[in-house]
Order: sequence, then C-alpha cells, then structure tokens
Amino acid sequence: MSDEIPDAINQQYPGTDSQTECCCDSPGVSQPTIYQDFWRNTRAELHRRDYAKGLATIGGLTAISSLVAPLAGLSQAFNPGYSGPVYEDGIALVDGDGNRIQEDRLDEGEQITVFPEPRPGIEDAPTLLVRFPEDDYGGETDLEFTVSGYAAFSKVCTHAGCMVANREGTTLVCPCHSGLFAPLSGATVVGGPPPRALPQLPITLASEGYLIATGDFEGAIGPGGG
Repeated sequence: MSDEIPDAINQQYPGTDSQTECCCDSPGVSQPTIYQDFWRNTRAELHRRDYAKGLATIGGLTAISSLVAPLAGLSQAFNPGYSGPVYEDGIALVDGDGNRIQEDRLDEGEQITVFPEPRPGIEDAPTLLVRFPEDDYGGETDLEFTVSGYAAFSKVCTHAGCMVANREGTTLVCPCHSGLFAPLSGATVVGGPPPRALPQLPITLASEGYLIATGDFEGAIGPGGG
C-alpha cells in the first residue's frame, strides 16, 4: 500500500521522485501551501482566535438579549403610570409555557411563577402561586381569595421592584435587599425594607378544573402605591 502512493504521485506529476529531496527543503524555495499544516500556521491561528472571540461576543449578546426581553415585557404592567387591570374576572393563570394551571399542578409546600393568560394590551405580570394546607393560612390572608390551598401574590417586591424569587422555609425572600414576606399571612412583611405586603390576587377554580382570577390584585404592584 505504501508503494502505491509515490507511484500515483509520479504519474500525476511527471518527474517527481519520492526518493529525491523535497523541493520544500531546498534553500530559497518557499514551501507549497498544499504541504502546510493549517493548524500550525501562525496566520491561521490568529484567524481562529478572532473567530473564537467573535463567537464569544455573539453568545454574550444573545444571552444579554434573552435577559432584556423578559424585562422589557414588564415595562407596561409595572410602569408607575399604568393604571389598567393586570388580571380580570375569568382570566386563567398560566405557566411560562402558556399552560393553564390545573388543580393538581402543585403539591402542598410548592410554588410556581404564573402569569395572566395573554390577551391584547396586557404584558406579562409575574405572579407567585403557592400551595399550603388550607388550615395553615391566617393573619392578613384574605381566605376568600384562596382555593384548594392555593394563594397568589404579585412577585414584584414592593421595595425596589425586584422579583421575589427565593424562599426560606415558608418565608418568601427578595434577593435584592432581603425583603421577607409571609405567604401564610397574606404576604405581609416580616423583615427587610419593603413598606407593605405583596398584593394578593383573588383566585378560584373554573368549572374545567384550572385556576382563574376573579378580579385584579387587591393593591398596587411593586414600589409606590398605598
């Protein structure tokens, strides 16, 4: 097999002898490009580095845009000048994929971020949906706003507008300034700088078995408001 390759080269390039010294080794003769090892070529190495940097930049911009897009979607619903309703009677609660929340979606002690089912003119409005044993609710909780152990509150912190995304035990925690809210007591403030509770959303079950709102939040969303 090894003898066939030089013969093939001699046939294609008459006068070439595989046993003679390669012209690329001769002084003053530049090495043909076909014999260069691309991955050891300095210019190619620079091109590869530029290419890699370009990919990293594109990836970074893509990641940033993926974060900016959801935030931009909140601008209308949480603009201080926006006074329209976020939820209304009969509006279904849906998850991030747009699926309606069935009664058996959560077990006791679990929570999920939900939104009003999309409709013209209303942007995303993140809402914390929690589920606990019905007898555990008390304090400032409006029990008429709960159903099957579910209670829903705005996810927007009333201090600086951050998302209340964490939880310690049964306490909801805002990661920005450690605002603490008690969902079993109407999401009242139990620590940190928030000036008021997270507004509660009145909910019930539709005849088809999924959760719907019966009105809008009982108070202003986010910072400001009374």
